[in-house]
Amino acid sequence: MKVKFDYILFVAVLFLVAIGLVFVYSASMYSAQATYGNKYFFIGKQLVGALVGLVVMVALIFVKLDIVKKFWIVGIVASILLLGLVFVPGIGVENYGARRWIGFGSFTIQPSEIAKFAYVLFCATYMAKTDMSKLKNCIWPVLVGVVFCLLIIAEPNMSITMCMAMLMVLMLFIGGMKSKYFLLLLVPLALAVPLLIIAEPYRLQRLLAFVDPWASPKGEGYQLIQSLYALGGGGWFGVGLFNSRQKYRFLPFAESDFILSVIGEEIGLVGCLFVFVLYLVVILRGVRIAINCKDKFSCFLASGICAVIAVQTALNFAVVTGSIPPTGLPLPFISYGGTSLVVFMGAVGILLNISRQVLQDVGVKNWIT
Repeated sequence: MKVKFDYILFVAVLFLVAIGLVFVYSASMYSAQATYGNKYFFIGKQLVGALVGLVVMVALIFVKLDIVKKFWIVGIVASILLLGLVFVPGIGVENYGARRWIGFGSFTIQPSEIAKFAYVLFCATYMAKTDMSKLKNCIWPVLVGVVFCLLIIAEPNMSITMCMAMLMVLMLFIGGMKSKYFLLLLVPLALAVPLLIIAEPYRLQRLLAFVDPWASPKGEGYQLIQSLYALGGGGWFGVGLFNSRQKYRFLPFAESDFILSVIGEEIGLVGCLFVFVLYLVVILRGVRIAINCKDKFSCFLASGICAVIAVQTALNFAVVTGSIPPTGLPLPFISYGGTSLVVFMGAVGILLNISRQVLQDVGVKNWIT
């Protein structure tokens, strides 16, 4: 019997992963050779992440959602423990002044990537059986979200903290929290942003660099300027695959947070638009799955997964193009990072799992492709 799920979503994600593999190799080949004596150092790890992610994604398509639902407490507890372990000497890995990873030999995990989807699973389970129009029932999603934000900002990781805060607001909105209560949430969040910027001088410097990056072309404005050089140099159709000049250590984090700049340089605006369309397909297919769900849990879970993908993609696009102050945030499915790749592909597996149930409920003929 043929297994029915959203094949368009499945293929779109595979395209994004494949694009990621090509450009992780292109963006990292020079720096990997110069640093490790092996130009395949980064792409080798990314390929392993892609293969593991594919296995996890396919496996989660066939797991019963009732089993997934039972892991909501485990997900929250494990995420808090993992986020706490990054501060433990000998376990937490420090890089560029931040402790965002847990290391076991050459193997590392970034707990914040797991925490986002653990929060979505918690909210979906909690909100499916709770009347979110009552203020008292909104306390737990807010409390858990704030705890996650505090642990992540302590690393420090401003970008993922912003992503988590936006996700919290979106999940409360999706769950049915009354609009008048949002002021109680949004006002403290709005006040927290300038306080966090003032608390760390480098954040203020990044903000000033965003306003005028050419005021400090060799300092805080350097990364954004190099990103704009890459995008501008690519023109409509790019300088050709593997022909990026900015990847020769001009553009920092070319294989991770700023991989879109290399994509824009090598295959141009047209190539970037193609990537954008793929993300749009993934998000819109996910939204369609959520809209057609017959039960609240599946609807909230699908919506939350789409929210994470949409928020993180939008923030990365905005940073790379200079639309918001520069901050480190990987591009889902494409940027270098095994934890991110496996977790996002696993989340899509759950989304495809939900689409199987939707296809059974509405019928294949009514599922407009």
